Amino acid sequence: MSTADVWHYLLLGLWTTLRLSLASMGVALALGTLIGVLRVAPVAVLRWFAAGYVEFFRDIPLLPVLVFVYSGLPKAGLRLPTSFDSAVAGLGVYTAAFVAEVVRAGLQSVHRGQIEAALSLGMSFPQMVRLVLLPQAFRMMIPPLGTVFIALVKNTSIASAIAVEELLYQAEFVIGRTFADWPMLIAFLLYLVITVPLSGLVNFMERRLRIMF
Repeated sequence: MSTADVWHYLLLGLWTTLRLSLASMGVALALGTLIGVLRVAPVAVLRWFAAGYVEFFRDIPLLPVLVFVYSGLPKAGLRLPTSFDSAVAGLGVYTAAFVAEVVRAGLQSVHRGQIEAALSLGMSFPQMVRLVLLPQAFRMMIPPLGTVFIALVKNTSIASAIAVEELLYQAEFVIGRTFADWPMLIAFLLYLVITVPLSGLVNFMERRLRIMF
């Protein structure tokens, strides 16, 4: 295997990692926002359900979740088209628990007077969340959400266990063909190519949207 072939496989893995990260982030953000809102809902049953979801996924490792989605769900009659789709579902559902806690904390950080003003205007709970709470809480949620998403990018490496050809999978494949160690070092550096700019973007957005007291 030539050096060009090695770079071809590693860059192909990097592209898969990027796609996997973005797709999983979308699932986690959508589902996590919903669960986070339910955490502060006025209906006790919804709060209990959301709290149970968060505690369950925060207290178990990611690998069993991916293996269950990839191997367990098909036995129950629910088969996702590809291992990539299984990884997106597993990572998204798992990370949503951490996003939900960020959303909950952000919603609870909004001043109580804003909630009272919304209620006095006759807003329903969904309207209050959508029009009043989330727009204000979003600025406070950016730094912790950025931390969660950076962790998600690194967690995509576990998807290699279910045959997703992401960066770590490709690095291990190349090492198995060449018996050289340096492709793994390159893979580590390529992860930094994703996470370092993402950290910079989070810091930039935090400065731009910082609330001035």
